[in-house]
Amino acid sequence: MKNILLLEDLPEIRRWLKALVLQVFPDSTIVEAARVHDALEQISAVKFDLALVDLGLPDGSGVDVVAALREQQPEAQSVVVTIHDDDDHLFPALQAGAFGYLLKEQARELIAEQLNRMSQGEPPLSPSIARRVIAHFASHSRRQARPQNMPAVALTERENEVLLRVAKGFTLPEIGVQLSLSRHTIADYVKQIYRKLNVSSRAEAALEAQRLGLFRR
Repeated sequence: MKNILLLEDLPEIRRWLKALVLQVFPDSTIVEAARVHDALEQISAVKFDLALVDLGLPDGSGVDVVAALREQQPEAQSVVVTIHDDDDHLFPALQAGAFGYLLKEQARELIAEQLNRMSQGEPPLSPSIARRVIAHFASHSRRQARPQNMPAVALTERENEVLLRVAKGFTLPEIGVQLSLSRHTIADYVKQIYRKLNVSSRAEAALEAQRLGLFRR
């Protein structure tokens, strides 16, 4: 990581989060912002590799920052760090382009571990959030059909196996063990699957898995 945007309005939380980020990405430059307006100005002026975004801010929602970063700097990744674990906050953030969603109530060591896994291509998701995403898409898997005008995506059988496990919330090492492949090989499969499906998050991948009927296997 090089440039990291840290959007958090509470100084105390911003301090410990900054220290944690520098622990995980020690060579990074942290750009701090306390308001949506300030973060949007920074996005227009600085090229970021990662943004850690709170949602409830004095002048609006961090979802707007996630969306702006995805539009203006699509190669950058956004990770929400928030206290909100409900659907009304989670799914708009994921739909706006958030790559991960972490809860502040987690132990800091767990947050650090999940951020560190980003180098392996793993979206950082708090366990309860991963379960919520999986349950949401699983509950819709039998009620939503793939639109007739949406072209089929040609995935290999192995890619379907990996995609289904990604959608179910397994980590890359866990998928590697299940399929007797290395974590790096699984990471390569995930990158290829995301490219073919034109998705950028685990939530979007889960939706595609549902549309492809993989949950019914």
